[in-house]
Amino acid sequence: MESFSSLIRSASHEQHREAETSTFMTDLLGGRLGVEAYARYTEQLWFVYEALESAAGRLTSDPVAGPFVRPELFRLPALERDLAHLRGPGWRATLSALPATRAYADRVRECAERWPGGYVAHHYTRYLGDLSGGQIIRGTAERTWGFAKKGDGVRFYVFEAIANPAAYKRGYRELLDSTAVDDLEKQRIVGECERAFALNTGVFRALGEEFPLSA
Repeated sequence: MESFSSLIRSASHEQHREAETSTFMTDLLGGRLGVEAYARYTEQLWFVYEALESAAGRLTSDPVAGPFVRPELFRLPALERDLAHLRGPGWRATLSALPATRAYADRVRECAERWPGGYVAHHYTRYLGDLSGGQIIRGTAERTWGFAKKGDGVRFYVFEAIANPAAYKRGYRELLDSTAVDDLEKQRIVGECERAFALNTGVFRALGEEFPLSA
């Protein structure tokens, strides 16, 4: 019988590929966009992680979501350092969410407040993605825009408290497999993972419209 973590992984594989190959992300990783596009993308991430992490404290004792609340994963402090570097000390005053970002953050917040299983779905799609593909973005950003290696501007992608990301991801998947939910709830969580990828792709699409490459 397929494990829960494998089920999630295979169900969201297609959407994951779609997100990774979005025009905006392809152009960003290809070094074809300026640092302004990267800064705008970092701003959008702030809204999503603010929704994800501001709710974490309330969920620590929840039997389903609680085990996933891990301070070593939290990205908000690193994001804020990056934004101060990219936008200057007054970055909060200029922060604005695209409508697609607002929809994504609202859904994360809704799950955090009403549905712990849904929160786990968003937790998984964000943090495991950061530990994996996020490292490619970091390398590109350092080379393209000259950020210091693992320094200000790319701290979001640096998990200082996680010495071995591969082992950590294995442990995370084991945690998913031990989640005490029935098969119906597992299917609902898988569906929410797919929704999370779709929401993320929507943000990429909106960013692509904001930063079109001139032909």
